[in-house]
Amino acid sequence: MADIHIDSTPGGSAPVEPGDVIPIIAMRNVALLPGIVVPITLGREESLNAAQEAVRSGRKVGLLLQHDAAIEKPTAHDLNQVGVLATVVRYVTAPDGTHHLVAQGEGRFRVTEFAHEKPYFAARVETLAETNNTGPQIEARAEVLKQRAIEALSLLPQVPAELARTIQSIESPSRLADLIVSFMDVKPQDKQEMLETLDLQERLDKVLKLLSNRLEVLKISRDISEQTQNALGERQREAVLREQLRQLQKELGETEDSEGDLAELQKSIEQAAMPAEVAEHARKELKRLQRMNEASPEHGMVRTYLDWLVALPWAKADVEDIDIERARRILDEDHYGLDKVKRRILEYLAVRKLNPQGRSPILCFVGPPGVGKTSLGQSIARALGLKFQRASLGGVHDEAEIRGHRRTYIGALPGNIIQGLRKAGTRNPVFMLDEIDKLNASYQGDPASALLEVLDPEQNATFRDNYIAQPFDLSRVLFIATANVLETIPGPLRDRMEIIQLTGYTEEEKLQIARRYLVQRQMKANGLQPAQAEVTDAALQRLIHEYTREAGCRNLEREIGALLRHAAMRIAEGKVTTVRIDEADVPEILGPTRFENDVAQRTSVPGVATGLAWTPVGGDILFVESARLPGNGKLILTGQLGDVMKESAQAALSLVKAQAVEFGIDPTQFDHSDIHVHVPAGAIPKDGPSAGVAMFISLASLLRGKAVRPDVAMTGEISLRGLVLPVGGIKEKMIAAARAGIHKVILPARNRRDLDDIPQSAKALLEFVWVEHVSEALAVALGTGGGAAEKTATSKDDRERQKEADEHRERSVA
Repeated sequence: MADIHIDSTPGGSAPVEPGDVIPIIAMRNVALLPGIVVPITLGREESLNAAQEAVRSGRKVGLLLQHDAAIEKPTAHDLNQVGVLATVVRYVTAPDGTHHLVAQGEGRFRVTEFAHEKPYFAARVETLAETNNTGPQIEARAEVLKQRAIEALSLLPQVPAELARTIQSIESPSRLADLIVSFMDVKPQDKQEMLETLDLQERLDKVLKLLSNRLEVLKISRDISEQTQNALGERQREAVLREQLRQLQKELGETEDSEGDLAELQKSIEQAAMPAEVAEHARKELKRLQRMNEASPEHGMVRTYLDWLVALPWAKADVEDIDIERARRILDEDHYGLDKVKRRILEYLAVRKLNPQGRSPILCFVGPPGVGKTSLGQSIARALGLKFQRASLGGVHDEAEIRGHRRTYIGALPGNIIQGLRKAGTRNPVFMLDEIDKLNASYQGDPASALLEVLDPEQNATFRDNYIAQPFDLSRVLFIATANVLETIPGPLRDRMEIIQLTGYTEEEKLQIARRYLVQRQMKANGLQPAQAEVTDAALQRLIHEYTREAGCRNLEREIGALLRHAAMRIAEGKVTTVRIDEADVPEILGPTRFENDVAQRTSVPGVATGLAWTPVGGDILFVESARLPGNGKLILTGQLGDVMKESAQAALSLVKAQAVEFGIDPTQFDHSDIHVHVPAGAIPKDGPSAGVAMFISLASLLRGKAVRPDVAMTGEISLRGLVLPVGGIKEKMIAAARAGIHKVILPARNRRDLDDIPQSAKALLEFVWVEHVSEALAVALGTGGGAAEKTATSKDDRERQKEADEHRERSVA
């Protein structure tokens, strides 16, 4: 205590006899125990007067603890009744005028009566004698108390070694208990309780309990401190190593100016023209990044995230230059035919030109492979002067491919939509979603469901990618989808798109496409100049007719490439300088014919009819073959037929049985015969109702023993009443019929509405027969001139057959 002069240094104090009156000092929060020396600051006037009286009279002073330390001016009722008698060791006055007292506790006392409270507290007291038992119980408790006290001291920082030796040297259990409690960090009320506990064994037990609790706290604190220190030590070590590495890199000239990078990143955020909400989020992430250690794994994640944010085209949009005439010219240059599709695209562009802010529909081009769906999207982008971006969805089975991964995953990235927009660098590109019909749902989610928000003009203005986690406006993106079939596209997704059907090409259209586009492209691919090689129209026609059978032109282009590679080899060998490939050269280069017109051979026997089918790659012909064999009336179906096609076969047989006489068929044939219906190409699954007419004609031809005309093909669904019902895919089927050399086609009368969709080239080669009843189809197919379709039997033979049929029905009923 600096600059303190001693006013007085009292000597010893007179002993206290029972009934003596001594000055009392009220203590706020210090409960002094016997044998302990403590400094006391005197603040109250009553305490100052009591201390001065004790010094002046040479008496002891009594120290009593207040019940409530918050009471500023206590009375006698606010003080405990048991306190400590103390001798004033020293009374000093500091230069600042404060008064201090050094007192040593000597024993316990109890107040019997307060003499007065002014000018200081004075009370009549009696000393309290302690029970100083000495026995095994006391000694054992004292020994345990010493051990735990020394253990507690070892857990405290900066404890003088003399304190442990002092505790070890104390022989008196009472003094040991009082000393330990005085040094413990416990509440004054707890110390007062120890002061009032006169029984030594009970006091030792209480001190042991307090010390044990305190010891547990110290151990837990030590463990926490050690863990914290270890963690800090590891971080400090890492920071030191990182700083050394940075200095080495700086000396080698390999260091990166991280502060400069962050400043550049902040500048990029301000220049990205983000929405206010997104910009505020980016600034918060940048502040987090500035506080992070570069060695932290999260540092790289946040940096990558910010790079994505600033790279997205939040406000950058290309100017649409819509010129309808130029768009028409571009579409005609890039694609031959497809008139209805081109007209719809031009209508779409015209509406977009007149209403730029309107919400355009999502177009979906549906058609077989190789008919130009993807290239149509590229042509639209070229006509608009916009960037073109394509995302292939074939085989995608994870929702994250559309919406992105959450940033918590290592290696997380945005979905294909956001990635495509970043590559395009503009918020209004032409974005093609290719093969949308080939999405697959899995345990990782349903990508088709994730596309619902993307392709909905009412929702995509606030599209939220899981990685970006901020709304991004997709309303200005011109989405175009492509698909081969509609059946695999979920209904809600299909409902959000406008379907535009692209059908297969006719042979004439394929010839024009090959002449205008494919030959030139393959010449360039094979390093040939136009003057070096020529493929005649006759060779192209032979390729189309005998070496390819498809709705599109991909196989045709491959075959043209094979012809031109042969020409390139001859020119490279130096044998010739120019090569002209004609019709006769095609088999020599490509080998034997791969497809031939086998309709006449396949239908030259009774029981074989030519049907027409629709496939995902265009139309095709199929043959329905029937055979009768001994049995008990069973129907045998082969050829990997689907359920619907099996039902059509059963319906055809039931119709033949029910109206056998009307169709000129002997009904007794069914009693001891099985009917076997087979559709060749058994490795290919087949289904659908449109082969009903062909199955009926095949069965009728078999049972009447008359072959179907080889130049006739047919399609249509049948009912048990003999009605011919409409079917789909008429255009593709007619193209296939013309390609196969068919001359006459039997069609449902209710399909007349599809006549306008049939190409003119196919119309010129085909004769259409529209029928409403199977009897009409049977007359045409068998070439009976309608006799088989008559409803009455006029000849004798017919009357006899009618009579036999009636008798047969009666027997069956019986």
